Amino acid sequence: MNFDYNTTRSDLILAEYGRNVQNMVKYICELEDRDERNKYAQAVIDLMGFLNPHLRDVADFKHKLWDHLHIISDYKIDVDSPYPKPTPEAALIRPKHIGYPQKKITYKHYGKTVEVLIEKTKAVEDPERKNAMVQGIANFMKMAYVQWNKDSVADETILKNLRELSGGELKLDENVNLNKVEFKPVVTRTVNNNNRGRNNNNSNSNNNKGKQNNNNRPQQRNNNPKPRY
Repeated sequence: MNFDYNTTRSDLILAEYGRNVQNMVKYICELEDRDERNKYAQAVIDLMGFLNPHLRDVADFKHKLWDHLHIISDYKIDVDSPYPKPTPEAALIRPKHIGYPQKKITYKHYGKTVEVLIEKTKAVEDPERKNAMVQGIANFMKMAYVQWNKDSVADETILKNLRELSGGELKLDENVNLNKVEFKPVVTRTVNNNNRGRNNNNSNSNNNKGKQNNNNRPQQRNNNPKPRY
Protein backbone atom coordinates (compact mmCIF):
# COMPACT_ATOMS: atom_id res chain seq x y z
CA MET A 1 0.00 0.00 0.00
CA ASN A 2 1.35 3.39 -1.00
CA PHE A 3 0.79 6.26 1.42
CA ASP A 4 0.61 9.90 0.35
CA TYR A 5 2.84 11.99 2.59
CA ASN A 6 3.35 15.73 2.48
CA THR A 7 7.06 15.14 1.98
CA THR A 8 6.34 13.40 -1.32
CA ARG A 9 3.95 16.07 -2.57
CA SER A 10 4.87 19.18 -4.49
CA ASP A 11 5.46 22.33 -2.49
CA LEU A 12 2.54 24.64 -1.78
CA ILE A 13 3.13 27.85 -3.67
CA LEU A 14 0.61 29.89 -1.66
CA ALA A 15 -0.21 27.96 1.48
CA GLU A 16 -3.13 30.20 2.49
CA TYR A 17 -5.25 28.74 -0.32
CA GLY A 18 -4.47 25.10 0.43
CA ARG A 19 -3.57 22.13 -1.71
CA ASN A 20 -7.04 21.63 -3.16
CA VAL A 21 -6.98 25.04 -4.85
CA GLN A 22 -3.50 24.31 -6.20
CA ASN A 23 -4.72 21.01 -7.64
CA MET A 24 -7.68 22.79 -9.24
CA VAL A 25 -5.39 25.30 -10.87
CA LYS A 26 -3.20 22.49 -12.15
CA TYR A 27 -6.30 20.82 -13.62
CA ILE A 28 -7.30 24.05 -15.37
CA CYS A 29 -3.87 24.38 -16.94
CA GLU A 30 -4.28 20.93 -18.50
CA LEU A 31 -7.65 21.69 -20.13
CA GLU A 32 -7.53 22.14 -23.90
CA ASP A 33 -10.73 24.15 -24.34
CA ARG A 34 -10.12 27.83 -23.57
CA ASP A 35 -13.77 28.49 -22.70
CA GLU A 36 -13.64 25.75 -20.09
CA ARG A 37 -10.44 27.16 -18.67
CA ASN A 38 -12.04 30.60 -18.33
CA LYS A 39 -15.15 29.14 -16.68
CA TYR A 40 -13.23 27.07 -14.16
CA ALA A 41 -10.78 29.89 -13.50
CA GLN A 42 -13.64 32.20 -12.52
CA ALA A 43 -14.99 29.51 -10.18
CA VAL A 44 -11.57 29.13 -8.54
CA ILE A 45 -11.32 32.93 -8.15
CA ASP A 46 -14.66 32.94 -6.30
CA LEU A 47 -13.45 30.08 -4.09
CA MET A 48 -10.19 31.88 -3.31
CA GLY A 49 -12.12 34.98 -2.26
CA PHE A 50 -14.36 32.84 -0.03
CA LEU A 51 -11.37 31.17 1.65
CA ASN A 52 -9.69 34.52 2.34
CA PRO A 53 -12.43 37.03 3.20
CA HIS A 54 -9.87 39.43 4.68
CA LEU A 55 -8.74 40.25 1.14
CA ARG A 56 -12.05 42.01 0.60
CA ASP A 57 -10.78 44.84 2.78
CA VAL A 58 -7.79 45.28 0.46
CA ALA A 59 -8.14 47.82 -2.31
CA ASP A 60 -8.76 46.10 -5.67
CA PHE A 61 -8.85 42.67 -4.06
CA LYS A 62 -10.07 41.04 -7.30
CA HIS A 63 -6.81 42.08 -8.96
CA LYS A 64 -4.86 40.46 -6.13
CA LEU A 65 -6.84 37.21 -6.50
CA TRP A 66 -6.08 37.01 -10.22
CA ASP A 67 -2.41 37.67 -9.54
CA HIS A 68 -2.42 34.85 -6.99
CA LEU A 69 -4.06 32.55 -9.53
CA HIS A 70 -1.19 33.13 -11.96
CA ILE A 71 1.36 32.66 -9.19
CA ILE A 72 -0.18 29.35 -8.08
CA SER A 73 -0.02 28.10 -11.68
CA ASP A 74 3.66 29.05 -11.83
CA TYR A 75 2.64 31.64 -14.44
CA LYS A 76 1.55 28.86 -16.82
CA ILE A 77 -2.23 29.28 -16.81
CA ASP A 78 -3.64 30.64 -20.08
CA VAL A 79 -6.97 32.34 -19.40
CA ASP A 80 -8.65 35.63 -20.21
CA SER A 81 -7.83 37.67 -17.15
CA PRO A 82 -9.44 41.10 -16.63
CA TYR A 83 -6.08 42.35 -15.37
CA PRO A 84 -2.56 42.33 -16.81
CA LYS A 85 -0.76 39.05 -16.29
CA PRO A 86 2.00 39.30 -13.67
CA THR A 87 5.53 38.26 -14.47
CA PRO A 88 8.00 36.25 -12.35
CA GLU A 89 10.47 39.13 -12.56
CA ALA A 90 8.00 41.46 -10.82
CA ALA A 91 7.94 39.20 -7.74
CA LEU A 92 11.72 39.62 -7.37
CA ILE A 93 11.58 43.42 -7.18
CA ARG A 94 12.09 44.62 -3.63
CA PRO A 95 10.34 47.76 -2.39
CA LYS A 96 12.42 50.82 -1.65
CA HIS A 97 13.70 51.30 1.85
CA ILE A 98 11.57 53.59 3.96
CA GLY A 99 13.68 56.18 5.69
CA TYR A 100 13.16 56.73 9.39
CA PRO A 101 13.42 60.19 10.99
CA GLN A 102 16.59 60.65 12.97
CA LYS A 103 15.62 63.89 14.68
CA LYS A 104 16.16 64.16 18.40
CA ILE A 105 13.07 64.52 20.62
CA THR A 106 13.55 66.83 23.58
CA TYR A 107 10.92 65.19 25.80
CA LYS A 108 10.04 61.68 24.71
CA HIS A 109 6.87 61.58 26.78
CA TYR A 110 5.48 64.48 24.73
CA GLY A 111 6.60 63.07 21.41
CA LYS A 112 7.50 64.75 18.15
CA THR A 113 3.92 65.76 17.42
CA VAL A 114 3.91 68.33 20.23
CA GLU A 115 7.04 69.96 18.83
CA VAL A 116 5.43 70.16 15.38
CA LEU A 117 2.27 71.71 16.85
CA ILE A 118 4.34 74.26 18.74
CA GLU A 119 6.16 75.34 15.57
CA LYS A 120 2.85 75.72 13.72
CA THR A 121 1.36 77.70 16.60
CA LYS A 122 4.30 80.09 16.65
CA ALA A 123 3.50 81.05 13.07
CA VAL A 124 -0.14 81.97 13.84
CA GLU A 125 -0.75 85.73 13.89
CA ASP A 126 -4.33 85.87 15.24
CA PRO A 127 -3.91 86.34 19.05
CA GLU A 128 -7.24 84.73 19.99
CA ARG A 129 -6.67 81.68 17.84
CA LYS A 130 -3.07 81.44 19.02
CA ASN A 131 -4.09 81.43 22.68
CA ALA A 132 -6.65 78.70 22.01
CA MET A 133 -4.01 76.59 20.28
CA VAL A 134 -1.54 77.08 23.12
CA GLN A 135 -4.21 76.04 25.62
CA GLY A 136 -4.94 72.89 23.62
CA ILE A 137 -1.25 72.00 23.36
CA ALA A 138 -0.78 72.43 27.12
CA ASN A 139 -3.78 70.20 27.85
CA PHE A 140 -2.40 67.54 25.52
CA MET A 141 1.04 67.77 27.13
CA LYS A 142 -0.48 67.18 30.56
CA MET A 143 -2.38 64.13 29.34
CA ALA A 144 0.72 62.70 27.65
CA TYR A 145 2.82 63.31 30.77
CA VAL A 146 0.37 61.44 33.01
CA GLN A 147 0.06 58.51 30.63
CA TRP A 148 3.82 58.16 30.22
CA ASN A 149 4.95 58.65 33.83
CA LYS A 150 1.93 57.04 35.49
CA ASP A 151 1.80 59.88 37.97
CA SER A 152 0.08 63.21 38.47
CA VAL A 153 1.79 66.42 37.42
CA ALA A 154 1.48 70.07 38.45
CA ASP A 155 0.37 72.65 35.89
CA GLU A 156 3.54 74.65 36.59
CA THR A 157 5.66 71.79 35.21
CA ILE A 158 3.67 71.69 31.97
CA LEU A 159 3.86 75.46 31.51
CA LYS A 160 7.60 75.38 32.14
CA ASN A 161 8.14 72.65 29.53
CA LEU A 162 5.96 74.57 27.08
CA ARG A 163 8.14 77.65 27.40
CA GLU A 164 11.28 75.56 26.92
CA LEU A 165 10.01 73.79 23.81
CA SER A 166 8.81 77.05 22.23
CA GLY A 167 11.94 79.00 23.07
CA GLY A 168 9.94 81.29 25.37
CA GLU A 169 7.49 82.37 22.63
CA LEU A 170 4.42 80.45 23.83
CA LYS A 171 3.18 81.23 27.30
CA LEU A 172 0.06 80.90 29.40
CA ASP A 173 -0.97 82.83 32.44
CA GLU A 174 0.34 81.44 35.70
CA ASN A 175 -3.17 81.22 37.15
CA VAL A 176 -4.54 79.16 34.24
CA ASN A 177 -6.00 75.77 35.08
CA LEU A 178 -5.35 72.96 32.66
CA ASN A 179 -7.71 70.06 32.13
CA LYS A 180 -7.83 67.83 35.17
CA VAL A 181 -5.95 64.62 34.43
CA GLU A 182 -5.24 62.17 37.24
CA PHE A 183 -3.47 58.86 37.27
CA LYS A 184 -5.72 56.17 38.69
CA PRO A 185 -3.89 52.92 39.39
CA VAL A 186 -5.73 49.75 38.55
CA VAL A 187 -6.87 48.01 41.73
CA THR A 188 -6.92 44.25 41.39
CA ARG A 189 -9.13 42.29 43.74
CA THR A 190 -7.30 39.50 45.51
CA VAL A 191 -9.04 36.41 46.78
CA ASN A 192 -8.24 35.37 50.33
CA ASN A 193 -7.30 31.73 50.03
CA ASN A 194 -7.51 31.29 53.81
CA ASN A 195 -11.16 32.32 53.89
CA ARG A 196 -11.83 30.11 50.89
CA GLY A 197 -10.36 27.17 52.74
CA ARG A 198 -12.43 27.97 55.83
CA ASN A 199 -15.60 28.10 53.79
CA ASN A 200 -14.82 24.73 52.26
CA ASN A 201 -14.15 23.27 55.71
CA ASN A 202 -17.44 24.67 57.00
CA SER A 203 -19.34 23.17 54.11
CA ASN A 204 -17.64 19.82 54.61
CA SER A 205 -18.41 19.85 58.34
CA ASN A 206 -22.05 20.65 57.60
CA ASN A 207 -22.22 17.71 55.21
CA ASN A 208 -20.67 15.43 57.81
CA LYS A 209 -23.19 16.59 60.41
CA GLY A 210 -26.00 15.78 58.03
CA LYS A 211 -24.63 12.29 57.49
CA GLN A 212 -24.30 11.71 61.24
CA ASN A 213 -27.86 12.83 61.85
CA ASN A 214 -29.08 10.43 59.20
CA ASN A 215 -27.14 7.58 60.84
CA ASN A 216 -28.55 8.39 64.32
CA ARG A 217 -32.14 8.23 63.17
CA PRO A 218 -33.92 5.03 64.27
CA GLN A 219 -34.64 2.72 61.43
CA GLN A 220 -38.28 1.97 60.80
CA ARG A 221 -39.21 -1.65 61.18
CA ASN A 222 -41.43 -3.38 58.72
CA ASN A 223 -44.37 -4.60 60.80
CA ASN A 224 -45.83 -6.50 57.89
CA PRO A 225 -44.39 -9.99 58.05
CA LYS A 226 -43.54 -11.77 54.89
CA PRO A 227 -46.19 -14.23 53.74
CA ARG A 228 -45.40 -17.86 54.14
CA TYR A 229 -46.12 -20.22 51.35
